[in-house]
Amino acid sequence: MMNVDEKYMQLALDLAASAKGNTNPNPLVGAVIVKNGVIVGTGLHRKAGEPHAEVHAFRMAGEHALGATLYVTLEPCSHYGKTPPCANLVKESGVSRVVIAMQDPNPAVAGRGIQLLQDAGIMVEVGVLEQQARRLNERFIHNMLTHRPFVISKFAMTLDGKIATHTGHSKWVTGEGAREDVHHIRHEVDGILVGVGTVIADNPSLTTRLKEGYGKNPTRIIMDSSLRTPDNANVLNTEDAPTILVCSDDVSQEKIHLFTEKGVTVLPVQKNEYGLQIDEMLEKLYIHGITDILLEGGSKMNASFLQQGAIDKYVVYIAPKVLGGNLSLTPFAGYNPSLMHEAWNVEFASFDKIGEDLRIIAYPKQGEEK
Repeated sequence: MMNVDEKYMQLALDLAASAKGNTNPNPLVGAVIVKNGVIVGTGLHRKAGEPHAEVHAFRMAGEHALGATLYVTLEPCSHYGKTPPCANLVKESGVSRVVIAMQDPNPAVAGRGIQLLQDAGIMVEVGVLEQQARRLNERFIHNMLTHRPFVISKFAMTLDGKIATHTGHSKWVTGEGAREDVHHIRHEVDGILVGVGTVIADNPSLTTRLKEGYGKNPTRIIMDSSLRTPDNANVLNTEDAPTILVCSDDVSQEKIHLFTEKGVTVLPVQKNEYGLQIDEMLEKLYIHGITDILLEGGSKMNASFLQQGAIDKYVVYIAPKVLGGNLSLTPFAGYNPSLMHEAWNVEFASFDKIGEDLRIIAYPKQGEEK
């Protein structure tokens, strides 16, 4: 049973979550102002560059903010960016108490907003529904701590762990509901990444198609070490969405120019024993403004990311089918472990049912190194 503070903080978290896909590179933030048990103001950060959640909440509350309690999902910012610092606004609002779900994860500013409010004589409490707040802003936290995109490995498989037949046929493993769910994830991320093999075999558009009629198209990122992407590939149509080709740094400038003149960005990176250097690629993609990536590659690409420790989250759909077959494809190819303790351990976060399919969300187990 939630107490009063948790109830209002949950409302603030729900408000924040409604803007998923629109605030990158900023965090998702919600705010609720309560006075004498009545909600007098609510707000959320709707889009990067627009007013923060606290601004909207105080505009709604007006003079009713005096002596009220502010619930906010993230520590009010204390620095100037595209908008003024919210901590000053809170300090001048007249609220008597501020309840914060979590501290700002940016090491350069964490705690400063809280200290500013405390110095102004405002009662501050931190940590209400903190775990939920951290999960909501997992991408932003990862960005602040690593300066790399948050990588989500998504795949669909049968009950016996197969993603395709021995011929590579995979349409469709799961049902319509699960496929629709993937398009919602596409809408929320900055980039969607596949290998050139997928581009050659399926010629996908890699765009967002939702029944509701809206949807943000993420940047298409193609791992193509030797730049084999065909001239007629749908991903080269940059009117739909930007495209980035990641290739080996030994590809000729002449070949690179053939793609850049089409409006495509080409990122050369070094090779390693697993293929292209994932760490270098992610660092360069982050510089290009990519804060999170949906990995929709095949088993070889999944293995490359796994073996280089580059997967931050798993979204797995399991269909009520058993395919069988020694040569049927599994989600991860590559290295063949000999012993069970060589497995990469994960922690299950949630599971639910979408249509006839199961969806499991998991994270790499923390504190373990391969």
